[in-house]
Amino acid sequence: MSPEEVLAVGRHALEVTLLLAAPLLLTALVVGLLVGIFQAATQVNEMTLSFIPKLIAMAAALMLAGPWMLKLIVAYTRELFESIPGLLR
Repeated sequence: MSPEEVLAVGRHALEVTLLLAAPLLLTALVVGLLVGIFQAATQVNEMTLSFIPKLIAMAAALMLAGPWMLKLIVAYTRELFESIPGLLR
């Protein structure tokens, strides 16, 4: 296995990781920003006010993006397993 093949497999793994993490991270970012703006506007500084909406939004994002995320990780795993014989030359 050449160094180029190792780098290609690693790069593809990082791309899949970023794609899997993006929906949840972006949801947490947007909800956190909106709650922060709401808290700044109303001067309500309650810690649970930022936690509960994030938790609900993350659950909704996982329900919406979950099937896509599962298909992506299964396709990547299948592709990786199928490439093993070619990598062992």
